[in-house]
Amino acid sequence: MHIEEQQLKAFINDSGLVSRGDVADAEREAKEKRLSLGEILVNRGKLSEDDLRKMKAYILGIPYIDLKGHKIDFSVLSLVPEPIVRSHNVVAFKRGEGTLEVAMLNTGDLAVIDFIQKKVGVKILPRLTDSDSIKSALVQYQKGLKSEFGDLIRQETASIKQISGDLKKITEDLSVIRIVDTLLKHAIIQGASDIHLEPLEKELLVRYRIDGRLHDAMVLPKDAENAVIARIKMLSSLKLDEKRLPQDGRFKIEMNGEKISLRVSVLPMFYGEKIVMRLLRESVSGFTLEHLGFHGEALERIHAATKLSAGMILATGPAGSGKSTALYTLLDILNTPDVNISTVEDPVEYQMARVNQMQVRPDIGFTFASGLRSIVRQDPDIIMVGEIRDNETASLATNAALAGRLVLSTLPAKSASSAISRMIEMKTEPFLLASTVSVVIGQRLVRRLSDASKDRRALTKGELAALSKVIDLDRMLGFLKAEKVIGPKDGWDKVMFGAPVVTKDSDGYKGRIGIHEVLKMTPTLKELVLKGSTAAAIEAQAKKEGMMTLLEDGIFVAAQGLTAIEEVLRVVSEEKAK
Repeated sequence: MHIEEQQLKAFINDSGLVSRGDVADAEREAKEKRLSLGEILVNRGKLSEDDLRKMKAYILGIPYIDLKGHKIDFSVLSLVPEPIVRSHNVVAFKRGEGTLEVAMLNTGDLAVIDFIQKKVGVKILPRLTDSDSIKSALVQYQKGLKSEFGDLIRQETASIKQISGDLKKITEDLSVIRIVDTLLKHAIIQGASDIHLEPLEKELLVRYRIDGRLHDAMVLPKDAENAVIARIKMLSSLKLDEKRLPQDGRFKIEMNGEKISLRVSVLPMFYGEKIVMRLLRESVSGFTLEHLGFHGEALERIHAATKLSAGMILATGPAGSGKSTALYTLLDILNTPDVNISTVEDPVEYQMARVNQMQVRPDIGFTFASGLRSIVRQDPDIIMVGEIRDNETASLATNAALAGRLVLSTLPAKSASSAISRMIEMKTEPFLLASTVSVVIGQRLVRRLSDASKDRRALTKGELAALSKVIDLDRMLGFLKAEKVIGPKDGWDKVMFGAPVVTKDSDGYKGRIGIHEVLKMTPTLKELVLKGSTAAAIEAQAKKEGMMTLLEDGIFVAAQGLTAIEEVLRVVSEEKAK
């Protein structure tokens, strides 16, 4: 499937879409940056990505398919799971005898072709298409999905009205089971992190948290409320007849070969019981730091810290900012046959092979501190503490690091620099922090632009002026040049930020990515910690030593086209307002 550069160059010249002078200039830049000619022409705006794909399809002899305005049978479309459609830009559109035709942006993605072939059991015929065709298919997918689930919910809730008897029998009714299974399946397909069931006066509202924001998913009739809540309680091993007190539980399901753990919280409200379910994918194996959004100097600092045999790596940020995922990704990197890894967590969110994981039980006196005290007697090389919440845990964690263990933990602090102050507030001696802390990671999550629904744009003079009030523009430009997002002589007019393309079916975002700041404990910073300096002074020195702040990293990610600058400013400003 490889195309020689000279072959592509000849075809572009023959097409007349790009002048020969522009092709020659792009070819020189491609050799300097070790990129392909096509990439350079697309980056310069001389050629669209779709035009480049059409040329490659012609050269390779692969049929090109335009799906815009093409109605696809939903039974065929749904053969490829929606998350695969979005993440790999592949759409099933025509089924033949023993074959399935799929439209793709990258027909060289052999892994996804193999996945679909194993799932469907027929020969896959790849066809090249454009991004607008993928968008069109996704709109059809969402409409078909909503219709399918909507019909099923209406059908099953109608039969619930006829159910009577005790709660245990109601939870075993087929209609109730189907409704709850449908709610869960729909949430997983949509990529939700939480499911909210909220009792209103005349109905039960179901909402999903997707990419950090709540969305109305569906409304169930009041008649179905007791049965649905009882079913979830039964799955979570909770008391069915207890409606006055809060309850917490947990259960697991398996879907499409993926194991998902659901953490359940039940609270009594005025109109009934509200349930919130947190969906936790049990395996994070395969994630990389790059996938999470780390890059450049920050990435190198973390890799260097993981190679140490002792010290502390701390992750800070608000709830839901991806701290646990970051630490599990680090554990996945560190999880080799020659080390003993133990964790103490609340709760155990992801199960990892060859890692000894403990869950705290405060109700019986098994706390982070007592768990950590027991772990150090088990000859660990690496310890992960779910969260440092109190003086005793902070003291035990720092002493474990001082004794020659690598300790990973999360900490409730707003930024990397304020984490040091937070530890000192927990009565940790400054000299212990200076001796043990290797790096502190501060992070937030921003919504990622959908590959099938994004654009690029430069900032206006007014927007640049506003941006200059919150960051140093020259410093920011230096970061962009250092990591070759722009050329060494380029200015702000060459920085093309990501921008969402909003349609009636999409806000232009899909998934989330992290923005980070990584503070490395250097000799200079150690001196500041020993002197009891403020978080502001520590951050100022860290910036002098090359640390990119959360806001700067967010702008960097937006300049890469992965998110929009408005999304970065929203997340950072919301956090400052808290």
